[in-house]
Amino acid sequence: MKNKQISRRTVLRGLGTAISLPFLDAMLPAGRALAAAPGAAPLRMLFFMVPNGAHMPAWTPKSEGPGFELSPTMEPLAKHKEYISVFSGLTLDGARDHGDGGGDHARSGASFLTGAHPRKTDGADIKNSVSVDQVAAQAIGGKTRFASLELGLEGSAQAGSCDSGYSCAYSSNLAWRNESSPLAKENDPSAVFDRLFGNGDAASEGKNRAARLERRKSVLDFVLDDAKSLQRRLGAADQRKVDEYLYAVRDVENRMVHSDKLRVGEDGIPNFPRPAGVPRDWSEHCKLMLDMTALAIRSDSTRILTFMFANEGNNAGYPQIGAPEGHHDLSHHGKSEDKQAKIQKINLYHMQHFAYFLDHFSGVQEGDGQLLDNCMIVYGGGISDGDRHNHDDLPILMAGKAAGRIKKPSHWRFPQNTPLCDLYLWMLNQAGVKADSFGDSKGILKFS
Repeated sequence: MKNKQISRRTVLRGLGTAISLPFLDAMLPAGRALAAAPGAAPLRMLFFMVPNGAHMPAWTPKSEGPGFELSPTMEPLAKHKEYISVFSGLTLDGARDHGDGGGDHARSGASFLTGAHPRKTDGADIKNSVSVDQVAAQAIGGKTRFASLELGLEGSAQAGSCDSGYSCAYSSNLAWRNESSPLAKENDPSAVFDRLFGNGDAASEGKNRAARLERRKSVLDFVLDDAKSLQRRLGAADQRKVDEYLYAVRDVENRMVHSDKLRVGEDGIPNFPRPAGVPRDWSEHCKLMLDMTALAIRSDSTRILTFMFANEGNNAGYPQIGAPEGHHDLSHHGKSEDKQAKIQKINLYHMQHFAYFLDHFSGVQEGDGQLLDNCMIVYGGGISDGDRHNHDDLPILMAGKAAGRIKKPSHWRFPQNTPLCDLYLWMLNQAGVKADSFGDSKGILKFS
């Protein structure tokens, strides 16, 4: 069967439901296919931030170039190594004190995607700068249902004092629409699910949730007729892609139903359709939010996304991996071998969950390649050694090949004080956002 062309904005509709579709061959002009149309697939730009620095001896690969060996902290990425680039030597000058004294955590959170030096205030007169994700969203975000998404595992604050006289807005938000407007992130997986698969009509969405509660239905049950009609218009490859995607939606929905060990009846069906609020278990919460992130990308609901594993300066412990002390307290290790070993455990734990996220894209075909070929996924933070609070030689890596612009993912080492924003400027240009500068950039990073 030949594909009949459909719009990139085609969605499956039902009562209170609108399910975006993955990018399909049928969305290209007649006679073309992704495999024969380089650059036709969408390019995604994602940013993942981890707080409190890293144990750099276990982070930094010992060798450079395309044949580098993954460091101990990066070992969970082994199955994705062909997509992993590591950048050593990059600096976030905006996070330095510049005469403002303490507050490195707040500054590193605020400047991580802006490159700016935030105004030191815990009042309403916050001042930062537009973040790189929002520069991209303003230029190309109109191509998708959501110009950008802001997600994380903690809530965002817009006021209060969180770090040496800096507003909590700085340490709990990555995305900034302008110098005084941070974009709050969502940390409830159920809310993200409803946002991704709701139709924007509050009344019909309410009826949808009520019907699912009463009949224990999936959101997919409300769009079956539309899905069957669509499948008849698609070729075999696109049919398979849609089937795989809808299976992933149902799988995530089922996992949300079972999170936090909800009561289950004799028929094996949970008594409630979904948890109220976030799961208590950190790993389950993280995985569900990463599931939501992957669905947002696979459905082409957005191509620009930020994700905070925790707010900067977070002091939660991780007893499940043998690090019960507060993360921030441990980062001030004073060269204690025990504390550094626990920091490395936390770094590895976060990386294992990032690898879990990348696993969602394994085998997801786009043309003659995979979805990861068309991604630029930055992972890292604005502090290197948490004990010294230094903002040079940052822990930064990228997953993806930027639609073929990265020919040989490698470990690159750059001269001291090379701005992190040079990398962001490169990313903007790859995404079709023509820019001569961003933040404190000195030029486009030369590496690909």
